[in-house]
Amino acid sequence: MEIEYDEDGHPIYMQQEDDWDRDLLLDPAWEKQQRKTFTAWCNSHLRKAGTGIDNIEEDFRDGLKLMLLLEVISGERLAKPERGKMRVHKISNVNKALEFIASKGVKLVSIGAEEIVDGNAKMTLGMIWTIILRFAIQDISVEETSAKEGLLLWCQRKTAPYKNVNIQNFHISWKDGLGFCALIHRHRPELIDYGKLRKDDPMTNLNTAFDVAEKYLDIPKMLDAEDIVGTARPDEKAIMTYVSSFYHAFSGAQKAETAANRICKVLAVNQENEQLMEDYEKLASDLLEWIRRTIPWLENRVPDNTMQAMQQKLEDFRDYRRLHKPPKVQEKCQLEINFNTLQTKLRLSNRPAFMPSEGKMVSDISNAWGNLEGAEKGYEEWLLNEIRRLERLDHLAEKFRQKAAIHEAWTEGTEDMLQNTDYETATLSEIKALLKKHEAFESDLAAHQDRVEQIAAIAQELNELDYYDSPSVNARCQRICDQWDALGAMTQKRSEALQRTEKLLETIDQLYLEFAKRAAPFNNWMEGAMEDLQDTFIVHTIEEIQGLSSAHEQFKATLPEADKERQAILGIHSEIAKIVQTYHVNMAGSNPYTTINPQEINTKWDKVRQLVPQRDQALIEEHARQQNNERLRRQFANQANVIGPWIQTKMEEIGRISIEMLGTLEDQLTHLRQYEKNIINYKPKIDQLEGDHQLIQEALIFDNKHTNYTMEHIRVGWEQLLTTIARTINEIENQILTRDAKGISQEQMNEFRASFNHFDRKRTGMMDAEDFKTCLISIGYNMGEAEFSRIMSIVDPNRLGIVTFQAFIDFMSRETADTDTADQVMASFKVLAGDKNYILADELRRELPPDQAEYCIARMAPYTGPDAIPGSLDYMSFSTALYGESDL
Repeated sequence: MEIEYDEDGHPIYMQQEDDWDRDLLLDPAWEKQQRKTFTAWCNSHLRKAGTGIDNIEEDFRDGLKLMLLLEVISGERLAKPERGKMRVHKISNVNKALEFIASKGVKLVSIGAEEIVDGNAKMTLGMIWTIILRFAIQDISVEETSAKEGLLLWCQRKTAPYKNVNIQNFHISWKDGLGFCALIHRHRPELIDYGKLRKDDPMTNLNTAFDVAEKYLDIPKMLDAEDIVGTARPDEKAIMTYVSSFYHAFSGAQKAETAANRICKVLAVNQENEQLMEDYEKLASDLLEWIRRTIPWLENRVPDNTMQAMQQKLEDFRDYRRLHKPPKVQEKCQLEINFNTLQTKLRLSNRPAFMPSEGKMVSDISNAWGNLEGAEKGYEEWLLNEIRRLERLDHLAEKFRQKAAIHEAWTEGTEDMLQNTDYETATLSEIKALLKKHEAFESDLAAHQDRVEQIAAIAQELNELDYYDSPSVNARCQRICDQWDALGAMTQKRSEALQRTEKLLETIDQLYLEFAKRAAPFNNWMEGAMEDLQDTFIVHTIEEIQGLSSAHEQFKATLPEADKERQAILGIHSEIAKIVQTYHVNMAGSNPYTTINPQEINTKWDKVRQLVPQRDQALIEEHARQQNNERLRRQFANQANVIGPWIQTKMEEIGRISIEMLGTLEDQLTHLRQYEKNIINYKPKIDQLEGDHQLIQEALIFDNKHTNYTMEHIRVGWEQLLTTIARTINEIENQILTRDAKGISQEQMNEFRASFNHFDRKRTGMMDAEDFKTCLISIGYNMGEAEFSRIMSIVDPNRLGIVTFQAFIDFMSRETADTDTADQVMASFKVLAGDKNYILADELRRELPPDQAEYCIARMAPYTGPDAIPGSLDYMSFSTALYGESDL
């Protein structure tokens, strides 16, 4: 027996069929042992349901007791069994049982329902052995071993104390019967007098064990002592099955477990008490250490110099009362509770009382706690008195700091502002704003005089009250007074400089304004002129370029007058420069009324002078290009106006040829091929037109008023013409092939064409579904919608909704010609098969040529009918597939 595991870790029990054959060949007596053992094992479970079996291979044939056995040993409900007596009902029941076994992770190899129903003893015994393994042995687990190994280890452990017993396997180790007796005596010593047993009397030993087990342990007799003694190697499966019954019978009686539980309980109590002692010692040590560190902190009465430091001490004390002390009070209470609980548990479990380490008694902790509370008294009152004492000094010091901070914040950057020479580069408007701002500053300066005097008075009072930080207060007060004197002097000096600069800038401002009024329109004129001269023009006709040239000549006539205005504007700027040089005015800024400067005016004027001749040249070149474009337009139009109508005419002529049916099909084919040759000879003219079109594209010409044809129209028309003539020739060739293959006369072909042309009302060379249906009715077809749908699936397999003339001819020729059908071919195969529903490869090779016989053999599917035999082939499906009615 080989145990394998599937992907989910479940064991798979595999029993190869040849194993059973080999077993029977080795010792036929094993089958007898297995029958008796397996039958008794099955009955030990079936009797719970009030039934049993007599013959293991006969009583399981209908599957009913097999399903009942599985329900009893698994405790689960199987599918409802079939109650019929027919073979199919029995097979169904057995299959349900086998499917249930497979659902439990058991892989049944070569065991099928048919063999069980047929009473195959070998397969039936193999199936029962698989069930025993799964439901009686698989779940046995001893010291991390399971199934067979676990059961063997259990037997070895239980029989180890007994002499003459050495269990190494499940066959010869049990022949003397002492192993069975030892198992019973180990668990129920009152049932067997093991000392009287002899190793050389196996019959007595075996019968004693079997009788006692059946009478007192409710284990049925599954083995015969004669079979075991008389067999060189007893059947392993029978022994394992019987021994597993002992395991399950004794699995609940484990006295050793009771003893172990009692020991564990005692040890658990002892371990719990020791843990409580360790917890008390640790909690007492931690609490005493906290008290030792806290008392010195509470006894410290050295005050701090600052209000903030004293308030922090008060906050720390409140945190101590609110956050730190309450958990310690709880710990002290819990410590006393734990001590009392531990003493109670020790007394109840007859253990001596607990004596803590020296200095950690409950009384020691209470004394330390009393010392803590003594140090705590008066500490808060001392803190509050010290805070009130510092409160007045801190109030004065804070008042000094606030006023000093406000003054310092006001003066921050003031000296830099008063010493700033920003007026030297300021504009007139900026100078006036600076004057207003300076007057406001002078008013603010006078208002701050009172705050400076208050700062000095508070500093004097702090000195008189001997404030601890008086040196820093005095130094700060002195800095404020010195700075105040310096600010007064700098304010007067800045006021005089601002007034002097204002008068000079007012004169320059008037000249700036005049320059701006005249420079702005002149600059706009130059920018517009440069924009127009550099503007990229796009024209498409001679008339448009002539209009641009005329406008350019008018512009050039205005240039002399514009130069006079430029000279006048530059003169204003020269006068401003003379004033700045004379009075040493620092003109760091530019004209406030405009961003235009003389350099920019001169630069733009020079640019205009340069662009005028460039514009002249560009207009001349464009005029020449437009003349060339007009020539290209006319050249293309002259050819396109001839080729376009010629293509349209040829398309119409080809359509008439395919419809009119002049002459025989061969005559039409000859005519069309000559027509195709003439069309191909026209290709050089198309190529010449392509060359002209390329020249037009290179010249970027997008319209042509001389023709309505584009090169794309010509290309599409030419491609359609070539495609149409080729398709028409192909249709005539297919009509000839159809006519010759189906034996259709020329008159019939003409009739088909006449009918098709008549109902091709749109003259497209195709009929739609309605026209085709009308055509069929006109030639005598009487059909419903289903029949018409079938016909349309033949003539229009792609479901496009149209019927071509070729499809029409194929359909009409099929309706009128005598052809083979799938039924006729099928009947022919049936003759070769001797009227059977299948045919053999030898019959095909005998009746058909070798290549055709092999063709059929390679493509015929195996026949699966009820009368199938090995090697039979399905000629019916093959015949249907030949005509496209199913897949090969």
